[in-house]
Amino acid sequence: MMENTMKKTFVCILTAIAVFSLSACATKVTRVGASQQRDLSGRWSMTDVREMAGSLLNDCLASSRVDRLVQDWRRGHRGQNPKCIVGVFRNTSSEHIDTNILSDALETAIMNSDRLDFVASGDMREQLRNERQEQQTNASEATAARLANETGAAFMLSGTVQSMLDSEGSRSFRNYIVNAQLANVETSEVVWRGRAEVTKEIIRSKSRA
Repeated sequence: MMENTMKKTFVCILTAIAVFSLSACATKVTRVGASQQRDLSGRWSMTDVREMAGSLLNDCLASSRVDRLVQDWRRGHRGQNPKCIVGVFRNTSSEHIDTNILSDALETAIMNSDRLDFVASGDMREQLRNERQEQQTNASEATAARLANETGAAFMLSGTVQSMLDSEGSRSFRNYIVNAQLANVETSEVVWRGRAEVTKEIIRSKSRA
């Protein structure tokens, strides 16, 4: 009887240890809001993208020259907003930066500005053109989208993303710079240039001996 009791006790102890070990090693996941600031490494983050995209577009639309061009366009096109296309933002830094995220944020900012309208660019435009072409063969004549009927863009927004790093010991400064320009599609005239940047101070804890 005593031997059986000891075996049961031993099994219970092993089970408890196993459960504790598994719970200690379990991965913890916590959902965070999309707008919540997250900056673990000091590198390029979604917070940087949102802030810089908003700053650039606000600066662009606050330009008296751009405002004059927008008003002139509206007068000549029955009050409609000029159309803008987001071109390429080249990553000229030494880091891997997905500039498509910045382009998407700028497109959203343009849509929400109520001063400029956005027309599809890049892959989406190619998909739409392919779909229209497919409809010429496979859709009924009454419902097929017409060819050569796209809304042309009046302006193109493009630019570059750069980064700089200055460090000494456990302290470093990481600087991200986005240079942007707005150009007239018809004349290739650059009507606005802007710059947004963010600098982060990073202090890493010294390893203990």
